[in-house]
Amino acid sequence: MTVIVTGAAGFIGMHTARRLLDRGETVVGVDNYNTYYDPALKPARTERLEQNPAFRMVRMDIADAEAFAALVRETGARRIIHLAAQAGVRYSIENPFAYQKANLAGHLSVLEAARHNDVEHLVYASSSSVYGDRPLDGSGFSENDPTSAPVSLYAATKKSCELMSHSYAKLYGLPQSGLRFFTVYGPWGRPDMAYFSFTQKILAGEPIEVYGEGRMARDFTYVDDIVDGIVGVLDRPPPGDQPRILNIGDSRPVGLMDMISTLETALGRKAVKIMRPMQPGDVTATFADVSALRALTGYDPKVKLEDGIPRFVDWYRSFYG
Repeated sequence: MTVIVTGAAGFIGMHTARRLLDRGETVVGVDNYNTYYDPALKPARTERLEQNPAFRMVRMDIADAEAFAALVRETGARRIIHLAAQAGVRYSIENPFAYQKANLAGHLSVLEAARHNDVEHLVYASSSSVYGDRPLDGSGFSENDPTSAPVSLYAATKKSCELMSHSYAKLYGLPQSGLRFFTVYGPWGRPDMAYFSFTQKILAGEPIEVYGEGRMARDFTYVDDIVDGIVGVLDRPPPGDQPRILNIGDSRPVGLMDMISTLETALGRKAVKIMRPMQPGDVTATFADVSALRALTGYDPKVKLEDGIPRFVDWYRSFYG
């Protein structure tokens, strides 16, 4: 059976497509190859996927509703993993209309194509950003916690996508699962993420800017663990009129300064740190309660930061030299 993966030339998209191919699926990737970050990465990821004859990449903007619907119709795909989006909290302040098109119009385009072509399960990416800025209190963020106070446009668009999906499930019985991702890292990652940009600067002998003066924490989740959860959910569609929202993270938040220390160890170099205040749109901490995902799929993240960061560093050195 064919699976469509939007954002397949992206970080999580590439890893997800590879997992599906490894288990014998036929995968059609969709990506518009935007230049938000290093334009060398997406073609390189695609090249790895295209080594498998069961993979085909289609260069397309998912906001083009007619073209995307035609693709779903042509492939006969009954499952869609929708990961394409304009990412980045800070960039949403600089270029808000990119989020209107990619995240809102793009999600609506996928919904329309799915409901008109009898898609059996749509799994889509949401974000932990929907929880807003809240302190750690010893317990993880639960899917039932309030999500009505986003502190960035990016978060607002992701919450809007969840609401659109809920309405399509109730109106049309379209089976859907939304996954709230918590900070994903690993080989082939996104250069706008802190661990990636810190690596670039430390190796170049440049100082790093540490926002929130280092008093921040993130639920860093290794990409292979994330893919375990995505594929596990894909295989378990809900009833069409009962859309689900699930956290997907590591459930072990790590302080920003601890992450930097782990990165310094892996690189064998100390960072020159410039402490900065919080950036607009940033949140203080994230912490995933993954009990619902675990109950559904047996999800069990295995890669700790002290193991995952060296794997990323090894990839970075092999890719960039």
